[in-house]
Amino acid sequence: MSLVLKVFHLIVMQLSKYLVFFHKSVHIDFTNKHIEHKPIHIRHQVVPYENTAKYLDVTLDAKLRWKPHVKKKQEELTLKYRKMYWLMGHHSALSVYNKLMLYQQVLKPVWTYGIQLWGCTSQSNRNIIQRFQNRVLCGIVDAPWYIRNDNLHKDLDVETVDSVIKKYAQSHEQ
Repeated sequence: MSLVLKVFHLIVMQLSKYLVFFHKSVHIDFTNKHIEHKPIHIRHQVVPYENTAKYLDVTLDAKLRWKPHVKKKQEELTLKYRKMYWLMGHHSALSVYNKLMLYQQVLKPVWTYGIQLWGCTSQSNRNIIQRFQNRVLCGIVDAPWYIRNDNLHKDLDVETVDSVIKKYAQSHEQ
């Protein structure tokens, strides 16, 4: 019996290396149904239940609607754009080409990360990112309010959010 206990103790010690960060763990049920949450225990402590969890910089919500992820990306993009406004704004001495290059290299990767997952979100969530993109493009070229967004995209040769989602989805399928 003591041999069994020793082996069990060794297994627990080996597993404890992986359970060091259990305080960062959250319990989330991915379902559209309303269910009773049964507590999950790790090391005799209850893992807290959350409606959202962040994993690899992608925010997952319980119903996989992607609204929290899109909102966080919008906040992150807004902060980055504000920090870079002196370079990308209409008072900047940079050329339009260089401003677009900054957008393509710094801001676009923020919202395209994980797009294969959250690209299936509702149109209203995709519009949040599209509005941000329109605002940045207007600021880059100092466009007046009456210039249509599709004209900006066509003239600057920048893809819309929906077309980028389609492109990434097609490349993901292949």
